[in-house]
Amino acid sequence: MGIRLSIVMPVLNEAPGIERALLALHPLRGRGHEVIVVDGGSGDDTVGRARGLCDRLLVSGPGRGRQMAMGARHAVGDAVIFLHADTELPPDGDLLITGALAGGATWGRFDVCLSGGSWGLRVVERAMNLRSRLTGIATGDQAMFVRRDVLEAAGGVPEQSLMEDIELSRRLLGMGRPACLRDTVWTSSRRWEEGGLVRTVLTMWALRAAYRLGVPAHRLAAFYYPRWRQPRPYGGRTQDIL
Repeated sequence: MGIRLSIVMPVLNEAPGIERALLALHPLRGRGHEVIVVDGGSGDDTVGRARGLCDRLLVSGPGRGRQMAMGARHAVGDAVIFLHADTELPPDGDLLITGALAGGATWGRFDVCLSGGSWGLRVVERAMNLRSRLTGIATGDQAMFVRRDVLEAAGGVPEQSLMEDIELSRRLLGMGRPACLRDTVWTSSRRWEEGGLVRTVLTMWALRAAYRLGVPAHRLAAFYYPRWRQPRPYGGRTQDIL
Protein backbone atom coordinates (compact mmCIF):
# COMPACT_ATOMS: atom_id res chain seq x y z
CA MET A 1 0.00 0.00 0.00
CA GLY A 2 3.03 2.29 -0.06
CA ILE A 3 3.76 4.35 3.04
CA ARG A 4 1.77 3.19 6.06
CA LEU A 5 1.01 5.71 8.80
CA SER A 6 0.60 5.22 12.54
CA ILE A 7 -1.60 7.89 14.11
CA VAL A 8 -0.77 8.32 17.80
CA MET A 9 -3.38 10.16 19.87
CA PRO A 10 -2.43 11.03 23.49
CA VAL A 11 -5.60 11.62 25.52
CA LEU A 12 -6.60 12.73 29.01
CA ASN A 13 -10.21 13.21 30.11
CA GLU A 14 -11.51 13.52 26.54
CA ALA A 15 -14.74 11.52 26.97
CA PRO A 16 -17.07 14.17 25.45
CA GLY A 17 -15.23 14.22 22.13
CA ILE A 18 -13.17 11.04 21.81
CA GLU A 19 -15.72 9.08 19.80
CA ARG A 20 -16.10 11.86 17.23
CA ALA A 21 -12.31 12.21 16.97
CA LEU A 22 -11.78 8.50 16.35
CA LEU A 23 -14.72 8.11 13.97
CA ALA A 24 -13.16 10.87 11.84
CA LEU A 25 -10.12 8.60 11.44
CA HIS A 26 -12.14 5.59 10.32
CA PRO A 27 -11.54 6.25 6.58
CA LEU A 28 -7.79 6.29 7.20
CA ARG A 29 -8.01 2.96 9.00
CA GLY A 30 -9.92 1.68 6.00
CA ARG A 31 -6.99 2.69 3.80
CA GLY A 32 -4.60 0.57 5.90
CA HIS A 33 -3.25 3.07 8.42
CA GLU A 34 -3.35 2.39 12.16
CA VAL A 35 -4.69 4.45 15.06
CA ILE A 36 -3.12 4.16 18.52
CA VAL A 37 -4.76 5.86 21.51
CA VAL A 38 -2.64 6.37 24.62
CA ASP A 39 -4.53 7.38 27.75
CA GLY A 40 -2.58 9.18 30.46
CA GLY A 41 -4.82 8.34 33.44
CA SER A 42 -8.25 9.74 32.61
CA GLY A 43 -10.77 10.04 35.40
CA ASP A 44 -13.74 9.93 33.01
CA ASP A 45 -14.92 7.37 30.44
CA THR A 46 -12.33 8.20 27.76
CA VAL A 47 -10.95 4.65 27.71
CA GLY A 48 -14.36 3.02 27.58
CA ARG A 49 -15.55 5.20 24.72
CA ALA A 50 -12.33 4.75 22.74
CA ARG A 51 -12.43 0.96 22.96
CA GLY A 52 -13.23 -0.58 19.60
CA LEU A 53 -12.65 2.65 17.67
CA CYS A 54 -8.87 2.31 17.34
CA ASP A 55 -6.36 -0.39 16.51
CA ARG A 56 -4.58 -0.22 19.83
CA LEU A 57 -5.52 1.30 23.17
CA LEU A 58 -2.77 1.83 25.72
CA VAL A 59 -2.79 3.21 29.25
CA SER A 60 0.49 4.77 30.35
CA GLY A 61 1.85 7.10 32.96
CA PRO A 62 0.76 10.75 32.87
CA GLY A 63 2.44 13.35 30.69
CA ARG A 64 1.74 13.96 27.02
CA GLY A 65 5.36 13.42 26.00
CA ARG A 66 5.41 10.06 27.76
CA GLN A 67 2.15 9.08 26.08
CA MET A 68 3.44 10.08 22.65
CA ALA A 69 6.68 8.18 23.21
CA MET A 70 4.78 5.06 24.26
CA GLY A 71 2.53 5.22 21.23
CA ALA A 72 5.49 5.69 18.90
CA ARG A 73 7.25 2.65 20.39
CA HIS A 74 4.19 0.53 19.62
CA ALA A 75 3.73 1.93 16.11
CA VAL A 76 4.30 -0.35 13.13
CA GLY A 77 3.85 2.22 10.36
CA ASP A 78 6.59 3.77 8.26
CA ALA A 79 5.77 7.20 9.72
CA VAL A 80 4.06 8.48 12.86
CA ILE A 81 1.49 11.29 13.14
CA PHE A 82 0.95 12.86 16.55
CA LEU A 83 -2.66 14.00 16.64
CA HIS A 84 -4.47 15.69 19.53
CA ALA A 85 -7.99 14.51 20.31
CA ASP A 86 -9.38 17.98 19.55
CA THR A 87 -7.57 18.29 16.21
CA GLU A 88 -8.98 16.92 12.97
CA LEU A 89 -7.02 16.09 9.82
CA PRO A 90 -8.37 17.09 6.41
CA PRO A 91 -10.16 14.20 4.65
CA ASP A 92 -7.13 13.54 2.45
CA GLY A 93 -4.62 14.18 5.23
CA ASP A 94 -2.98 10.79 4.84
CA LEU A 95 -2.43 11.40 1.12
CA LEU A 96 -0.92 14.82 1.82
CA ILE A 97 1.48 13.34 4.37
CA THR A 98 2.52 10.33 2.31
CA GLY A 99 3.00 12.63 -0.68
CA ALA A 100 5.31 14.89 1.31
CA LEU A 101 7.28 11.93 2.62
CA ALA A 102 7.52 10.33 -0.81
CA GLY A 103 8.82 13.66 -2.10
CA GLY A 104 11.77 13.56 0.28
CA ALA A 105 10.49 15.18 3.48
CA THR A 106 11.48 13.44 6.71
CA TRP A 107 9.03 15.26 8.97
CA GLY A 108 6.53 18.08 8.90
CA ARG A 109 3.28 19.61 10.03
CA PHE A 110 0.09 21.26 8.77
CA ASP A 111 -1.10 24.83 9.00
CA VAL A 112 -3.79 25.15 11.67
CA CYS A 113 -7.30 26.57 11.63
CA LEU A 114 -8.93 27.32 14.99
CA SER A 115 -12.59 26.40 15.41
CA GLY A 116 -13.90 29.68 16.85
CA GLY A 117 -15.26 32.49 14.72
CA SER A 118 -13.70 35.59 16.29
CA TRP A 119 -11.25 37.79 14.39
CA GLY A 120 -8.80 37.43 17.26
CA LEU A 121 -8.55 33.70 16.65
CA ARG A 122 -7.82 34.37 12.97
CA VAL A 123 -4.87 36.51 14.08
CA VAL A 124 -3.66 33.79 16.46
CA GLU A 125 -3.80 31.00 13.89
CA ARG A 126 -2.03 33.08 11.25
CA ALA A 127 0.67 34.03 13.73
CA MET A 128 1.10 30.37 14.70
CA ASN A 129 1.47 29.27 11.11
CA LEU A 130 3.86 32.07 10.18
CA ARG A 131 6.04 31.55 13.26
CA SER A 132 6.23 27.84 12.56
CA ARG A 133 7.12 28.39 8.93
CA LEU A 134 9.93 30.81 9.83
CA THR A 135 11.40 28.91 12.78
CA GLY A 136 10.73 25.30 11.80
CA ILE A 137 9.21 24.73 15.25
CA ALA A 138 5.89 22.89 15.15
CA THR A 139 3.25 22.68 17.86
CA GLY A 140 1.12 19.72 18.81
CA ASP A 141 -1.96 21.43 17.36
CA GLN A 142 -0.40 21.19 13.89
CA ALA A 143 -0.48 17.37 13.61
CA MET A 144 3.26 16.75 13.48
CA PHE A 145 4.37 13.78 11.38
CA VAL A 146 7.76 12.11 11.08
CA ARG A 147 9.30 9.05 9.49
CA ARG A 148 9.66 6.42 12.19
CA ASP A 149 13.35 5.77 11.46
CA VAL A 150 14.07 9.51 11.69
CA LEU A 151 12.18 9.75 14.98
CA GLU A 152 14.23 6.89 16.39
CA ALA A 153 17.48 8.44 15.14
CA ALA A 154 16.51 11.70 16.89
CA GLY A 155 16.14 9.88 20.20
CA GLY A 156 12.36 9.51 20.11
CA VAL A 157 9.78 11.75 21.73
CA PRO A 158 11.02 13.59 24.84
CA GLU A 159 9.04 12.13 27.75
CA GLN A 160 7.97 15.37 29.35
CA SER A 161 4.55 16.73 30.30
CA LEU A 162 4.77 20.08 28.49
CA MET A 163 6.81 21.61 25.66
CA GLU A 164 7.32 18.13 24.25
CA ASP A 165 6.41 19.47 20.81
CA ILE A 166 8.98 22.26 21.04
CA GLU A 167 11.70 19.89 22.21
CA LEU A 168 10.86 17.31 19.55
CA SER A 169 10.94 19.99 16.85
CA ARG A 170 14.40 21.06 18.01
CA ARG A 171 15.66 17.50 17.78
CA LEU A 172 14.20 17.00 14.32
CA LEU A 173 15.52 20.34 13.07
CA GLY A 174 18.98 18.93 13.61
CA MET A 175 18.14 16.42 10.90
CA GLY A 176 16.41 18.70 8.42
CA ARG A 177 13.74 21.35 7.91
CA PRO A 178 10.08 20.32 8.16
CA ALA A 179 7.58 20.12 5.34
CA CYS A 180 5.18 22.98 6.15
CA LEU A 181 1.93 21.90 4.52
CA ARG A 182 -0.39 24.80 3.78
CA ASP A 183 -3.43 22.54 3.97
CA THR A 184 -5.07 23.06 7.35
CA VAL A 185 -6.01 20.88 10.26
CA TRP A 186 -8.99 21.99 12.31
CA THR A 187 -8.33 22.31 16.03
CA SER A 188 -10.54 23.36 18.91
CA SER A 189 -10.21 26.92 20.17
CA ARG A 190 -11.46 25.94 23.66
CA ARG A 191 -8.10 26.70 25.24
CA TRP A 192 -8.26 30.34 24.14
CA GLU A 193 -11.98 30.66 24.81
CA GLU A 194 -11.82 29.23 28.33
CA GLY A 195 -8.71 31.13 29.37
CA GLY A 196 -9.34 34.34 27.46
CA LEU A 197 -7.59 35.11 24.18
CA VAL A 198 -5.05 37.69 25.37
CA ARG A 199 -4.40 35.93 28.66
CA THR A 200 -3.80 32.58 26.95
CA VAL A 201 -1.41 34.06 24.38
CA LEU A 202 0.56 35.87 27.09
CA THR A 203 0.64 32.71 29.21
CA MET A 204 2.05 30.66 26.33
CA TRP A 205 4.70 33.32 25.62
CA ALA A 206 5.68 33.29 29.29
CA LEU A 207 5.85 29.50 29.42
CA ARG A 208 8.04 29.30 26.33
CA ALA A 209 10.33 32.01 27.66
CA ALA A 210 10.63 30.18 30.98
CA TYR A 211 11.38 26.93 29.17
CA ARG A 212 14.13 28.58 27.14
CA LEU A 213 15.58 29.87 30.40
CA GLY A 214 15.74 26.34 31.79
CA VAL A 215 12.60 25.96 33.94
CA PRO A 216 11.78 22.19 34.00
CA ALA A 217 8.82 21.09 31.92
CA HIS A 218 7.06 19.38 34.85
CA ARG A 219 6.95 22.65 36.79
CA LEU A 220 5.51 24.48 33.81
CA ALA A 221 2.90 21.73 33.36
CA ALA A 222 1.75 22.03 36.97
CA PHE A 223 1.14 25.72 36.35
CA TYR A 224 -0.45 25.34 32.92
CA TYR A 225 -2.92 22.48 33.29
CA PRO A 226 -6.14 23.16 35.23
CA ARG A 227 -7.08 20.73 37.98
CA TRP A 228 -9.83 19.01 35.97
CA ARG A 229 -7.21 17.96 33.43
CA GLN A 230 -4.94 16.32 35.99
CA PRO A 231 -4.54 12.53 35.63
CA ARG A 232 -5.39 9.91 38.19
CA PRO A 233 -2.51 8.45 40.25
CA TYR A 234 -0.41 6.12 38.12
CA GLY A 235 0.46 2.61 39.25
CA GLY A 236 3.74 2.49 37.37
CA ARG A 237 2.91 -0.07 34.70
CA THR A 238 2.03 0.46 31.06
CA GLN A 239 -1.06 -1.46 30.05
CA ASP A 240 -2.21 -2.57 26.63
CA ILE A 241 -5.97 -2.97 26.98
CA LEU A 242 -6.88 -4.11 23.48
